[in-house]
Amino acid sequence: MLMHHGIGLDRFNSLSRPRAIHALFECCCNVTWAHKIADGRPYPGHAALHTAAAAELHALSPTDLERVFDSCAHENVSEHTITELARITRARIARMLGPEEGYPEY
Repeated sequence: MLMHHGIGLDRFNSLSRPRAIHALFECCCNVTWAHKIADGRPYPGHAALHTAAAAELHALSPTDLERVFDSCAHENVSEHTITELARITRARIARMLGPEEGYPEY
């Protein structure tokens, strides 16, 4: 379970750099990736964040990719590929942010 769950894009964009890195690390378990995505803020929308995240995933070395799968990608995966990691990371970012339209007010 993510510690940063449903925080919304506005709140994510306004987190301090260390907190943003921590939230992103929960999504991918790679510090360099998390730094790069955090430093790209603010993101204008969910799609922009997902696009940046995917682009930086493709920059991971084969060694980094294996480390990510060894450390935090506990979902059942068919193979240790960028495609699988992108699927997992996208889902975790979506859970971190919550719905794009936000949660209803009660």
